Amino acid sequence: MNTRPLQPGAAPAPDRLALIESARRAVLGEGGLQAAPWVEPWIDRSWRRCLAQGLRPQQAIAFQAVSGPATHRAIEASRPLLHAAAPVIQSLARAMADTRYFAILTDAQGVVIDVNGPVDRHNPHADLIARVGVDLSENAVGTTAIGATLAELQPVWLHRGEHFFDDNGVYSCAGAPLFGPDGRCVGMLDLTGIHVAERPALKHLVAQSARSIENALTLAQPHQLLLRIHWPGSSPEEDSAGLVCVDADGFIKGTNRAAADMLTLTPGTPWPHCSDVFAVPFETLFDTARSEHAARELPLWSGLRLAVSARLNTERARTQSTRPAMRPTAPLKEVETALIRKAVEDARGNVMEAARVLGISRATVYRKLTRKKPTR
Repeated sequence: MNTRPLQPGAAPAPDRLALIESARRAVLGEGGLQAAPWVEPWIDRSWRRCLAQGLRPQQAIAFQAVSGPATHRAIEASRPLLHAAAPVIQSLARAMADTRYFAILTDAQGVVIDVNGPVDRHNPHADLIARVGVDLSENAVGTTAIGATLAELQPVWLHRGEHFFDDNGVYSCAGAPLFGPDGRCVGMLDLTGIHVAERPALKHLVAQSARSIENALTLAQPHQLLLRIHWPGSSPEEDSAGLVCVDADGFIKGTNRAAADMLTLTPGTPWPHCSDVFAVPFETLFDTARSEHAARELPLWSGLRLAVSARLNTERARTQSTRPAMRPTAPLKEVETALIRKAVEDARGNVMEAARVLGISRATVYRKLTRKKPTR
């Protein structure tokens, strides 16, 4: 038997639906004992997770909303995401105008925080899922683009019977995860249709839209310097270029996923100082911005090189320049120096660690301690 998954669109709709049904019988009809031919491996994994929870495809499901306070918390926590996604979702509406698909935005737990597009409120299948506050996680409604995207952290497409529950066989959907400037997943974007023709191209559209939203989230981070990075010889296109936000002391404050991959940054950990990534003094990056060159190739400590375009955040600099200047006094300088020395001592001489604790750069630590050279 050929067990290779059939790619969406590779067979006429009746054949594809028949193959999906065969896969359902192989796994869901046998309690997960057989392999799942003709479906993607991530669908097989999701089905088996549902079975492991004691769920069965024939069960009636209730699309439950979380409590009012929980919905309010989800929306408030997702304000940056909602703001970044709004213009992108408007563009999505134009791209999908003739397909009868609509967009759903959720937080990282699968709770709906926004719905946009041609939702037919007279259709109960639409009204069940297209509600702010409804829980569409895998634990709540089984295999869907939303639950699978959040579990697999990759773009997905699934059609009709590839959903776990029989009642969800009316849906076709594409989904892509959304990552914040710190590298953590903050939610997902879903495109859903009901009793519609299969449109696997929506997987590409939702993935591209997710990149645009992530870029907007990154650009919204407070920063003094914006780096646009790409490999030499490639084009620094808007959606594919790496974006790096840097503060005045050279610390990385946020990136998009492309930059995190190029710089080998680990999500969930504090982003490093530029001098720990680029094999040049971080001041070089600011000099690059002031020189107004199109791009400059710079080495990384990994031995690779990146083309770097840099731009100063003139709006932030102008705001800071209008603040009243504080006149430093000798006692204040002494207190400052004492605090820095204490931080270095507490870090057992590790200047980088002391700089992280203080929120300044290593260069600033050295500059402030010119009378006493710290040891590494």
